Amino acid sequence: MVLAGLVPLTSGGDVDVTVDLPDIAFWWLLALFLFDLSIRIAAIIVIPRNRRPTSAMAWLLAIYFIPIVGVLLFLLIGNPRLPRKKRQQQEQINTALRENGESIAVGTLRPGAPAWFTGLVDLNTNLGAMPLTGDNQATLISEYQASLDAMADAIRGARSYVHVEFYILQTDASTDNFFAALEEVAARGVTVRVLLDHWANRGKPFYKKTLQRLDRMGAAWHLMLPVQPLKGKWQRPDLRNHRKLLVVDGEVAFVGSQNVTDSTYNLKKNIKRGLHWVDLMARVEGPVVSSIDVVFLSDWYSETGEILTDQVNLSSASDSGGNLDCQIVPSGPGFEYQNNLKLFMGLLFAAREKIIVVSPYFVPEESLLLSLVTACQRGIHVELFVSEEGDQAMVYHAQRSYYEALLRAGVKIWMYKKPFILHSKSLTIDDDVAVIGSSNMDMRSFGLNMEISMMVRGEEFVADMRRVEAEYRSLSRELTLEEWMKQPLRSTVLDNLARLTSALQ
Repeated sequence: MVLAGLVPLTSGGDVDVTVDLPDIAFWWLLALFLFDLSIRIAAIIVIPRNRRPTSAMAWLLAIYFIPIVGVLLFLLIGNPRLPRKKRQQQEQINTALRENGESIAVGTLRPGAPAWFTGLVDLNTNLGAMPLTGDNQATLISEYQASLDAMADAIRGARSYVHVEFYILQTDASTDNFFAALEEVAARGVTVRVLLDHWANRGKPFYKKTLQRLDRMGAAWHLMLPVQPLKGKWQRPDLRNHRKLLVVDGEVAFVGSQNVTDSTYNLKKNIKRGLHWVDLMARVEGPVVSSIDVVFLSDWYSETGEILTDQVNLSSASDSGGNLDCQIVPSGPGFEYQNNLKLFMGLLFAAREKIIVVSPYFVPEESLLLSLVTACQRGIHVELFVSEEGDQAMVYHAQRSYYEALLRAGVKIWMYKKPFILHSKSLTIDDDVAVIGSSNMDMRSFGLNMEISMMVRGEEFVADMRRVEAEYRSLSRELTLEEWMKQPLRSTVLDNLARLTSALQ
C-alpha cells in the first residue's frame, strides 16, 4: 500500500521505491529561485560597468521583468562594441594618421578662429585623428534626383579610381544613371571600389541584382559589418556602417545623408503610404577630400585587410577656389569615445545666438537634451526640424517623448509635412559653423552606427545652409505646446515605453 503523495517505482517487481513529490517540487523551486537570484545579482555587477546609467537601468529593467528574454537579448546585442580585431584595426589606422598627419595636405586656414573653435578642432583631432583643412569648397544639393545625377557626373570624370561607400546601395530606375557612370569608367580601366552595409541591404529589393551588376562591371566590392556566422564573420547584429560618401580621384567627394536608392527605398509599405525621403548632400573639393578618402580606406582595410595607401595619394589637393575650413569626424563603435556626440555637444555649448538642428531620428542622450534646454535658458534661439510622420515606429515614438520638455524650454519644433520623411542631418551654430553628414542625433548614431560628419567654418556655407533650412521651414508646420498637451493618454504611454527601449544598447 502506498501512502498519499507518494508514487511507487518498482524494479523487477521486487523492490518498492517511493518518491515524495512535494519534496521534489520544493527542491526544483529552490533551484529556480537561486538561479534567478544569481542572474539578478550578476546583472547588477556586469551591466552597469562602463555603461551609461540610463542604458544600464533599461537593461536591468528588461532582465528583472522578462528574465529569459532580457538575458537572451543582452547576450545578443548587449555589447555595443565591434569585435576586438576590428577595434585594433581602427586603432592602427588612427595611430598611423597621427604619426603621418603632416603628409596630408591641409591648405591655408581662415584667420580669426575663436578659441572655442580651436579647442573643438583639437578635440576632434584627438578622437578621430583627422586634421582641420583649409582652402575647401562645398556645394549643397538638396534635390534628391539632382544629387544622384551630380554624383554620376563626378564619376564620369574619373581618371584613376572611384570609391563608393553607402549604407544602402540599390540599382533601380532612380540610380541607373549612377550605376551606368560606374560601368562606363570601369570599362575604360578606372578602378571602382564599393562598400555597402550587409544587414541594411540583405533582403531588400534589388539586392542580388545590385551585386550582380557590380560583378558584371568588374567592381571590387565588399559588404560592411557582415553577419555571416558560417563564414566566421560575426558581431552584434544591429551594428551598422551608416556612412554615405563618394570619392573620385581624391579630388572630388560627396558626403551627407542620402543613400543610393529611390526616394521610396523601393519598399512596398513606403510606396503604399506615399512616403518619399528628403535628403541633403554636399559636393566637396579641396584638401578635405583626402580626409574623406581616409575614412573609406580605413573601412576598406577593416573589411578586407588590404592597405591601399600606396595606390592613393593623400598629399595631393586640387585647387578648389574655396576658402572653407573643414574637418572630417568619423565615429562609431570602433572608437573608444562617442566622437560625434562630443562634436555636437561642443558646438551647442559654444553657440551665442542661434542653433538649428535637423535630425530625422532625434532621441538625445541626456547630456545632449540638457545642453539644448540650457541653450534656451541662456537666451539662444533653438529650432529642431523633424518629420511629421515616422517610418520607424519605435524611434518615432521615442522621439516624441522628448517634445514636451523641449517645448517647455522654448525650443521651436518644426514638423516636415507628410508624406515626406525629412532625412537630412545637419547642425548650424550662429552664422559661422555648421555640420553635415550621416549622423542622426540619437543614441544609435552615437553608440552603434559608424558615421561620418563634416564640420565647416565659413559664413558663406552657413548662409547656404540657412537657405535650405528656410526651404524646410516653408514645408513644415510648427508644433506648439498647447497642441502637444492634447495628446491622448495612449500615445503618451506608448511614447514613454519606446523611450525606455531606446536606451537598450
